[in-house]
Amino acid sequence: MPDFEYKGKVYYNPVEFALDWIGGAWKMPVLWRLREKTLRYSEIKKTLPHISDKMLSQTLRELEENHFVNREIFPVIPPKTEYTLTSRGKKVIPIIEHLRQFGLDCMKDVGIDTSKEKLKPKIPKRKKKLKL
Repeated sequence: MPDFEYKGKVYYNPVEFALDWIGGAWKMPVLWRLREKTLRYSEIKKTLPHISDKMLSQTLRELEENHFVNREIFPVIPPKTEYTLTSRGKKVIPIIEHLRQFGLDCMKDVGIDTSKEKLKPKIPKRKKKLKL
């Protein structure tokens, strides 16, 4: 495939292009956490304790710009924002799943414990509001 340019950047192959959209330290972990349900910003943050607020905001903004994530803002005080996967976001989950499995296999190959208890992210459950 010949080189191509997109938004002022030259790409040498489609894999490089795809990784520019979903690569980096935080994009795939954020997408992975949204695979099963809609989450609020704070819920995503709790499952990624090492990410800064600035980096999470930037990651979510980039995922939204590239149509992987939909952001819905509710006009309440305090503001409530929820994130869900778009059809494009759902399409990338099987790819992340394969990469995750490959990573787990590599970890096992070098003797790293991959038991589910140690690797499963803890997604906080929402508290139900009491109806008065």
